[in-house]
Amino acid sequence: MKAQSSIIYRGPSQIDGSPIVAVAIVKSSNSKTGNMVQTYILCDNGLDPMLNNKIGNDYSICGNCKFRGEAVAIDAPGKHAKGRKCYVALFQGVLITWKHYMKGGYPVASGHDAIAKLGAGRMVRIGTYGDGAAVPRYIWDSLLSEAVGHTAYSHQDDILEVDPNLFMISADTKAQALEAWDNGKRTFRVIDQIDDIVQGFEILCPASKEAGRRATCDTCKLCSGATTKAKSIAIVKH
Repeated sequence: MKAQSSIIYRGPSQIDGSPIVAVAIVKSSNSKTGNMVQTYILCDNGLDPMLNNKIGNDYSICGNCKFRGEAVAIDAPGKHAKGRKCYVALFQGVLITWKHYMKGGYPVASGHDAIAKLGAGRMVRIGTYGDGAAVPRYIWDSLLSEAVGHTAYSHQDDILEVDPNLFMISADTKAQALEAWDNGKRTFRVIDQIDDIVQGFEILCPASKEAGRRATCDTCKLCSGATTKAKSIAIVKH
């Protein structure tokens, strides 16, 4: 039977214990990543993704990522948190996935074999939306057990035991990147301009516009943590 998009986890967030759900989408038309298995990590509280972001509930899935913005009152103007700078547009794939989930549109992939089947022979993107560290590690181990590779990023290195072999460490500053490199970790860093790259330690994301989009994430495979012996990755903010 052909694999179909499924719920791979529903339970407490590893960040704060709040209810979350992770959904694996088996087909994608994302031009930057290519046709990878995409994983959406969502608050499982009945509120839509924009509202969860606006009032700060998305801490359970995004943790201390500064791009979440500043939480505001539910009746404050606007649909998002103040100053949100995350590149993920909540009203697109995230909202579509949440609405389908709320309608009961996704089956549950229960157990190792069922989850492994979703990633078999594929590249997997951990955390298309949400931080993969919010989901128990055994879920990713199952999803990746028969996959050909993965990409993963986490902002939670300072509050959780984030495995640097699985995740790229999301560094917000050069100082954070330097500390991570000293500890043998690879980083993914958003920079203001190409000249901000630290020569000898970082390269420009091959899938970025500035690098000529000479690869997609599913062909590049560099954002797979410290198991890949390569320089860290930087991308110009967009």
